[in-house]
Amino acid sequence: MIERPPIATAKEEFESFEIAMNPDIQSINEEYPYWDKVKYIPTKENINPQKLWFALKLIRQWNRVGLEFGKYKFSFVVTDEMFELLHYFDMNIGGSLTSENLIPAENKNRYLVSSIMEEAIASSQMEGAATTRKVAKDMLRKSAKPKNTGQQMILNNYLTINYIKEISRNDFSLEILKEIQRSMTTNTLNEEKDSGTLRKDNNIMVMNGITGDIAHIPPAHEELETLLLDFEKFFNKSSKTFIHPIIKAIIIHFILAYIHPFVDGNGRTARALFYWYMIKQGYWLVEYMSISRIIYKTKKQYEYAFLHTEYDDNDLTYFILYNLRKMKIAFEELKTYLKRKTEENNSISLLAHIKGINERQAQIITIVQEKPDSSFTVKEIENRFSVSNFTARTDLTALVELGYLSEIQPNKVKRIYIKSDTFDFLLERNQP
Repeated sequence: MIERPPIATAKEEFESFEIAMNPDIQSINEEYPYWDKVKYIPTKENINPQKLWFALKLIRQWNRVGLEFGKYKFSFVVTDEMFELLHYFDMNIGGSLTSENLIPAENKNRYLVSSIMEEAIASSQMEGAATTRKVAKDMLRKSAKPKNTGQQMILNNYLTINYIKEISRNDFSLEILKEIQRSMTTNTLNEEKDSGTLRKDNNIMVMNGITGDIAHIPPAHEELETLLLDFEKFFNKSSKTFIHPIIKAIIIHFILAYIHPFVDGNGRTARALFYWYMIKQGYWLVEYMSISRIIYKTKKQYEYAFLHTEYDDNDLTYFILYNLRKMKIAFEELKTYLKRKTEENNSISLLAHIKGINERQAQIITIVQEKPDSSFTVKEIENRFSVSNFTARTDLTALVELGYLSEIQPNKVKRIYIKSDTFDFLLERNQP
């Protein structure tokens, strides 16, 4: 079990003031450590760990911003690290720049589809979707019917993110919130009536994924109306005290998970609201960043960020810092991905010299070259390249006519396209 921080007496608070004025102590606060780390930090003056903690708590009180949702009070501090990260994001993922400056227009839809798939898969895997990334992507690209609950969760998440893109400029409302959760949980709940409806009892608790203990008991269902009304105001209206939009999006993520208004799907819904608010505020590049994939890799840290916040007087700073740090990693990974794809596109362009081959067809040929067992359907090409049914069908038919693919028909309706017997010969003959 995570240890809760000590609580200072009035005398201990007074005594911590002098310690808090020490620049060395203030530097310890820069990374905003929780009590479990603070108690092991050595100091030149050999300060008692509890006194050190009380001094850090005092430092944190000086610039604290308070928030209220119903009877529950929360707060946060904007640290120097936050200022630096927020400036970095403002310069790189938002503002008046267009995606063409980083992502070529001809590849924009394809990259967007891929990133939404990655986000849907990771966000669902965090909630127990037991399937591999490869199988899940194959299902989404081929528009195949989900074979189990895990795949259904991923499909739901994928469809929900696309729905959020459509309504991203809308104001928040309870009805849209219900629709998002309904979309997230369709055909995955024990009781289908719980999909798209607020919970009606208090038989719910959040378990600590690290220890298995009870980590959080959500507010009573009788409080949901008041809490969600305050939540709606927070989402739609500016506060008297300016809150940076990215910080606000992260707080929205936390508070929805804290309120836990539904029987299931609260985590996925909370992360979807983060994306909604970010897109609404003009941070267009977040659509291409799979932040949940980074969170999934550091799931224990994610859970700790929730627990540290709740155990330390609902101090949201822990959760905000965690998410900002992971956002930076997600953005750096996106840049690496785009660099790799640019290099791949340069290789693909070498195939574009073949008479009658367009860039999409060159990419299909490259996929077959790298993975000879690949098979395609018209629907998969639609999804992979974000093109119409007619365009996808035309691309595949042309490759059959040119001899690169063969068409097989397992039934009266379905057609599958695979590597032809003449593929290797044609590819070698057409090398520049």
